[in-house]
Amino acid sequence: MQGQQSQTGVENIPYDLVSVMYHALQGGQTYAQYISDAQQSGNQELIQFFQQVQQEDSQRAQQALQLLSKYAGQGSGQSTSQSGMGQSSTR
Repeated sequence: MQGQQSQTGVENIPYDLVSVMYHALQGGQTYAQYISDAQQSGNQELIQFFQQVQQEDSQRAQQALQLLSKYAGQGSGQSTSQSGMGQSSTR
């Protein structure tokens, strides 16, 4: 199934990884508001909980980015450097 494309014309695996990364980052932004709300209420348990889920989504986004740079372009005959992906590193 490698190289199979979604209805958008983008290969499924890179599309899926970008989607996971997008939703994880969007969640992280949302959780920032939840953390603020919990801080205003002074509820340490909720502050810690929302910080934990925010950190988990951040880690999920980082992992998706690493996998995207590894698998982007596979099946289409282009490497990550040719496609412009993977040129910057967070290491």
